[in-house]
Amino acid sequence: MRPQDPPRDGPAAAGLPALETLKQRACESVELNAARLGALSRDIWSRPELAYQEHQAHDAMTRFFSSGELPGAAWAVQPRYKLGTAFRAEWGTAAPQGPGTAAPQGPAPRPLRLAFLCEYDALPGIGHACGHNLIAEVGAAAALGLKAALESLPQPAPVAVQVTVLGTPAEEQGGGKIDLINAGAFDGLDVVFMAHPSQENAAYLPDVAEHDVTVKYYGKASHAAAYPWEGVNALDAAVLAYNNLSVLRQQMKPTWRVHGVIKNGGVKPNIIPSYTELEFYLRAPSMKDLSVLTEKVENCFKSAALATGCKVEIKGGENDYYNVLPNKSLQKAYKENGKKLGIEFISEDSILNALSGSTDFGNVTFVVPGLHPYFYIGSDALNHTEQYTEAAGSQNAQFYALRTAKALAMTALDVIFKPSLLEEVREDFRQVKLKEDGQINPVEPNKESDVGIGACASH
Repeated sequence: MRPQDPPRDGPAAAGLPALETLKQRACESVELNAARLGALSRDIWSRPELAYQEHQAHDAMTRFFSSGELPGAAWAVQPRYKLGTAFRAEWGTAAPQGPGTAAPQGPAPRPLRLAFLCEYDALPGIGHACGHNLIAEVGAAAALGLKAALESLPQPAPVAVQVTVLGTPAEEQGGGKIDLINAGAFDGLDVVFMAHPSQENAAYLPDVAEHDVTVKYYGKASHAAAYPWEGVNALDAAVLAYNNLSVLRQQMKPTWRVHGVIKNGGVKPNIIPSYTELEFYLRAPSMKDLSVLTEKVENCFKSAALATGCKVEIKGGENDYYNVLPNKSLQKAYKENGKKLGIEFISEDSILNALSGSTDFGNVTFVVPGLHPYFYIGSDALNHTEQYTEAAGSQNAQFYALRTAKALAMTALDVIFKPSLLEEVREDFRQVKLKEDGQINPVEPNKESDVGIGACASH
């Protein structure tokens, strides 16, 4: 059942000056909480934790939303929500009442459910080089701003609203949002928001679909000098596979990406390696393209086994990351609000020609309409570098992070108080899903291959 639609006239549709006042109240709330939000971000930044191990970040976030120092009514906080380091915090408005409101017949219509997502996992060795501490801060700040604006209303909003904050671990490795989708955490949500640090401001960037694969070659050890002919060289298989992929690149589409490492190449030079291991990431703009690319890459791995006499095991990661689906109505509203705050966005041509990374937020956009803008943090450093780690923890980044949070809260208010926008968001979601659903053809899990020498298990 959809949430009750706001009326097409009255405060929700005609009260634009009042809506601007609410947006100003949301921005004021973000500023009011700037110090505690900055402290939260710094706490997460100073204690980086890897995927599914973000226990200190989880505790910091749940303490933040459980704190009696936050203004307004309390949040209902669920620690360790469906995952050991995920959480959920909720607050909601009452259903509209008044002289013009008829007595409810049957069950009350469910509220409009808006969610802000917080990431907080770090990278091995270099900490918060993707600025996930700022993602957590922006999600928390936007939720506080929206809540404060709704609490400032002299009477309930024309539709009941539930504001949810979801702590989503393991974006860098594993796909915590996919786990939460499968566990039902996104069921019933109407629109989700988050924002990611970058080198520029963009309402949307084409984050691509991604498939992890681990390849293991099994050979036979032997003395490399005395009787090498008795061995089966697993390192030869790994090198051949790597070179096969290099040859494949000539026939790869410009938008496809294949990159990886040899994680285990043997033990000693005088021992024919009996075991080697490679890890690769495959990326493409759509799940359809990713399926085609995956088949080509797996053939490169299998042929290397066949040529060397090794056995091969090909195993995909737990979760494929889907491409992020755009929602033009949300993006337009976000840009309009961001420009009011002084945000300068990159051009549409730059977006069309851009290639970004991959995120499990893509999977979210296949189940609920979502907005995933990128924001400048005051540094030209590139993500996943030590310089970006430093920038993400700097005081300079705070202005940009909080400005982004304000724009998200303002956009959420548009969704609530502009009925036509909510309808457009839903229609955009429906149309882009119709286009994309026909393209999804994931590789079958645990598919056994009879090509080449050994068995191949692929996600």
